[in-house]
Amino acid sequence: MKQPLIEVRDLRFRYDDGAAALNGVSFRLEAGETVALLGPNGSGKTTFVLHLNGLLTGEGSIEVCGLPLDRRNVAAIRRKIGLVFQDSESQLFMPTVLEDAAFAPLQRGLSRHDALDRAMAALKTVGMEAAAARAPYHLSAGEKKRVAIAGILASDPEILALDEPTTFLDPPGQRDLAELLSALPQAKIVVTHNIPFAQALCSRAVFFQSGVIAAEGAVDEIVSRFGWDFALDRSRSRG
Repeated sequence: MKQPLIEVRDLRFRYDDGAAALNGVSFRLEAGETVALLGPNGSGKTTFVLHLNGLLTGEGSIEVCGLPLDRRNVAAIRRKIGLVFQDSESQLFMPTVLEDAAFAPLQRGLSRHDALDRAMAALKTVGMEAAAARAPYHLSAGEKKRVAIAGILASDPEILALDEPTTFLDPPGQRDLAELLSALPQAKIVVTHNIPFAQALCSRAVFFQSGVIAAEGAVDEIVSRFGWDFALDRSRSRG
């Protein structure tokens, strides 16, 4: 059997206040897959994703591209998984779009010339090269999302993990984002409540409930089984 890009076994995690967020999650991501993480707020989806590159640490085992997630490998794993946060503004902080996209390659030791070349190539991939000299805070929500993705692509990851990527986007922006992500070669994990977006983009879905994966299968199958109620749950809680 071919080695998966991500393999998680029996992952468990409690927050400092004792609340159990993950109660034994096992998961595989194969090359070329785009997988939706569905489920109500507080079910463990975002908490799970934050474990994949070591931002949170629980019990169990995680392997990414054949590397066990531990202190020795965490830097290499963070180069393999690009995490796109729900709020794009949390990833955009440089004076210009181009400098933002070049930030990660510079931090990883590339020369400024090479980092800027990578950044411009990534901006072209997401259709934002014309905005290279603009200030990120002047961009629309959809443009900010594309620039945030470009900043991740500039590091050439093998996997993209996106947390609620359609937040703040109108329906045309959501469709455009689905088209963009579909064209990217990386395997993807997408945390979302947006069912049409998941149906347009994802080849498989897993349903989180009370810190475990309650079911997995085709997106339409999971939606049919669990209904649409969870997609409407937008109350604030740990995800």
